[in-house]
Amino acid sequence: MKILVVSSFLPYPLDSGGHVRLYNIIKQLSSKHNITLVCEMRSHQSDEDITEIKKLCETVVTVKRKKQWSIENIAKTATSAFPFLLVGHTLPEMKQEIVNQLNNTRFDVIHVETMYVFQNLPKTYLPTVLVEHNIEYMVYEKFAQKAPIYLRPFLMADILKIKKWEEMFWKKATKLVAVSEEEKNLMQRTDAVVVPNGVDIKSFPFKKKKAKKTKTILFMGNFKWIQNVNTAEYIVKEIWPLIKTENVTLWIVGKHIPQNLKSFASKNIIFDENAPVETWKIYQKADILLSPIFVGGGTSYKILEAMASGVPVVTTELGIKGLKAKDNEHALIGENANQLASHVDTILSNNELYTTLTENAREFIEKNYTWESITKTLEKVYQDAVNNK
Repeated sequence: MKILVVSSFLPYPLDSGGHVRLYNIIKQLSSKHNITLVCEMRSHQSDEDITEIKKLCETVVTVKRKKQWSIENIAKTATSAFPFLLVGHTLPEMKQEIVNQLNNTRFDVIHVETMYVFQNLPKTYLPTVLVEHNIEYMVYEKFAQKAPIYLRPFLMADILKIKKWEEMFWKKATKLVAVSEEEKNLMQRTDAVVVPNGVDIKSFPFKKKKAKKTKTILFMGNFKWIQNVNTAEYIVKEIWPLIKTENVTLWIVGKHIPQNLKSFASKNIIFDENAPVETWKIYQKADILLSPIFVGGGTSYKILEAMASGVPVVTTELGIKGLKAKDNEHALIGENANQLASHVDTILSNNELYTTLTENAREFIEKNYTWESITKTLEKVYQDAVNNK
């Protein structure tokens, strides 16, 4: 099958969940299918990153990602029916590159990665498969609810526009893909298919608990995202003071950690922007992943990877809501600082619980979240799209 992938990002380096997902899906697909990728490329990405993706694709075409926060984009948002998110990803250059590829190659299906580049597709007879990482308008709604009151009317007006366009694209696509059962149920299509996020289990070896004088509690994220900044601050200010276990270090890992957050650094609170690029090495040093999630959708890669690695997970209900994971079986769930801190103390003091959680979680990942099985599901979606065009 010849597949044209249109993406809002170049999926390398593997420094975000979206990159990890698309890279691994393309990697699996490329063993049996011919892949052409047309995607946006950020300013920090390099020719070396393109080279890595070219190893998997027949053709890779990149379009420069324009700056999202600009006077021009804000003005266009205020004076058009497009929401701010779509304005920033509307690229005539991308549309032309897609046209060029369609003129030069006979594709079987178009895979669109995230709805906010769907508007760049030209009119075509080809079946389209739209893959949603999140229900975008719901993610922005949760963020708006926490924003300053004076900003909320403007944010909510934009969210209504996101909802309108997102639902329109859901209807327009030949096939629609969600990453969790919950999100599928919220979409307005009964034929939507769940293709979840996954883990390359060969790259995340399972580690057994070792006797250590100092225990390490890990929080990890890309701090370009305000959600990760807010969560790290919540951990430091609200959860950390309540943890009673002695000889514990809080290890906060990620790029672009803001200076005001680093000001909380101490002997037992470490901010690390130079941790290993290979995230499996990070998990090998951790004793617990503390990852409360209050805003977002889909499934969290750091939770999946921790489960695969033998690192017990303490999170909120939203952290595993997109999974089939169960509280007290695969992870421990808390909804406030007291509960989350108590769970950390319980795991660190109870070897039997530690072993049960980690072994159950690894088995759970092996049964449900390998990229091989996930890609097989996506291949069936492609075939159904082709048959129903």
